[in-house]
Amino acid sequence: MTEKTPTRTPSARSDASSRRGFLKVGAATAVGGAALVGAPHVARAQTQTWNMQSGWPSGDIFHEFAQDFVDKVNDMSGGRLQINLLPAGSVVGALELQDAIVGGALDGAHGVSAYWYGKNKAASLFGTPPAFGWNANQFLAWMKYGGGQELYDELVQDILGLQLVGFLTGPMPTQALGWFREPITTADDLQGLRYRTVGLAADLMEELGAAVTILGGPDIVPALDRGVIDAAEFNNPSSDRHLGFQDVSKHWMLQSFHQDAEAFELSFNKNRYDALDEDLQAIIKNAAEASSSDMYWKAMARYPDAQISLVEDHDVNLYITPDEILEAQLNAWDRVIERNSAENEFFARVIESQKDWCRKVVAFHLTNEAPKRKAFEHFFAGENPIEVQEL
Repeated sequence: MTEKTPTRTPSARSDASSRRGFLKVGAATAVGGAALVGAPHVARAQTQTWNMQSGWPSGDIFHEFAQDFVDKVNDMSGGRLQINLLPAGSVVGALELQDAIVGGALDGAHGVSAYWYGKNKAASLFGTPPAFGWNANQFLAWMKYGGGQELYDELVQDILGLQLVGFLTGPMPTQALGWFREPITTADDLQGLRYRTVGLAADLMEELGAAVTILGGPDIVPALDRGVIDAAEFNNPSSDRHLGFQDVSKHWMLQSFHQDAEAFELSFNKNRYDALDEDLQAIIKNAAEASSSDMYWKAMARYPDAQISLVEDHDVNLYITPDEILEAQLNAWDRVIERNSAENEFFARVIESQKDWCRKVVAFHLTNEAPKRKAFEHFFAGENPIEVQEL
């Protein structure tokens, strides 16, 4: 008996055609989807290479901080943006970083805004602002939440017309008054003293009668050694030890209002930055904030040991700057602020913004924070590992 071939109904044929059509469409969609996903992936795999220079020697902890930022960007970008970090002097000197970025010799830099305050003195307000009672973390909070970043952008891009994008990072602890041939005890001792500092601190110390010389970090110790200057400050125990201050001076005076709060500056060529994909721009911004916290944590792990080493291994004498000198600095800040505000409307606006911030934020901390010295002395009376000499 011959077996009959089953007869398909129109609906069955329609279902089969639909299934075949679906599979074809699905395959095409899969291929097309892969192409859509694959095309951006291929584009993103292309590496952009930037050259960035720090304002610091290769062995300095500051250069290490810069490298930490670079490593974070390189890691998070998945290889799409590769930043090569160079130490100070590789392309230009520490005081010439901004011009090198604008001119295209560098794509970015890690420095401080005080190094280019010669273009506009308000620049130093974004690196070494007046001693309004704030610390560097509170200063960086003003940058992000108090209008500081907008004012910075206005100065760099609108007032100065520079093709630069910049972000502040890295809260620095209060800096020492500096290294001296002999310790000073009164403000009168600053009269005629040949002293190195940078930014508005130069204006401040000139108000106190010092003869100020502005030098980049690597040039300071040689100038002290040759007698070109009599005294100098740089920044912190680790950097000062690396630069060799202990070899030319044994007297280091701690605490000062000349640079009570400071932060680093990350600068980039604006055209190159704007050409980046938005996620890479976000990586740079977030890496700046992440490295800011990491920098402070690392500083707390390293600075105390470096300071103890300066005393125990290099016979450095530590002194606390007398109140008379601190009071003289605050009075000098009044004159520096008044003069520059009268001459520069933008400077005056930044000062008012900073004062508005500090009026609330510093008051909050002074009112709410318990006195740290009282707690320290309760638990560690007589155990301070950092030995300070009497003047």
